[in-house]
Amino acid sequence: MADLTESIKNLTALFQKLPGVGKKTAERFAYHVLIAKQEDILGLSDAIREVKTNIRYCEKCFNLSVDPLCEVCRDPSRDAAQLCVVEQPRDLAALEQTGVFHGLYHVLLGRLSPTENIGPDDLTIRELEKRAASGEVREIIMATNPNMEGDATAFYITRLLHDYPVTITRLARGVTTGSVLEFVNRDILRDALEGRQNYRN
Repeated sequence: MADLTESIKNLTALFQKLPGVGKKTAERFAYHVLIAKQEDILGLSDAIREVKTNIRYCEKCFNLSVDPLCEVCRDPSRDAAQLCVVEQPRDLAALEQTGVFHGLYHVLLGRLSPTENIGPDDLTIRELEKRAASGEVREIIMATNPNMEGDATAFYITRLLHDYPVTITRLARGVTTGSVLEFVNRDILRDALEGRQNYRN
């Protein structure tokens, strides 16, 4: 019984590492694993292993992909002169659902956060700068989340790219301050994209 209890504690601790999962929820997850059908749990385990084994970051934009280049970057119909900068791949997916944007993306894989010791070198900002310097990009749309850290990240990037010949725009503020893009209504996101404003100082 002691071994079983220790196993549940270990599993609970692992579940607690998931975002938004507290101790009570983690305990429920752990005990559910215990009582669920074996094929369901093993299927979940296989799916997690497959994702970790097969999914990589796109070599160009850092979106999730099974190939060196993601589906968006491989699409020849996309406008390579427009680049939409987002924090995470899930933000890219949310914007894609609007059906409005037909350019390319750049995923930062986070946002600047001094309290979490996340600085420019922890993100893909240098790779974004290289894309801006390539001469292929005409407009960069800052689509970081409309909160303090997202705005600070957008401001930093705008200052960094100040001398490059690109227009920098920001999503319109139809997206409420403090919100997270992946949870914003697609119609609001569509309006924010279409109503974007010049962001260069």
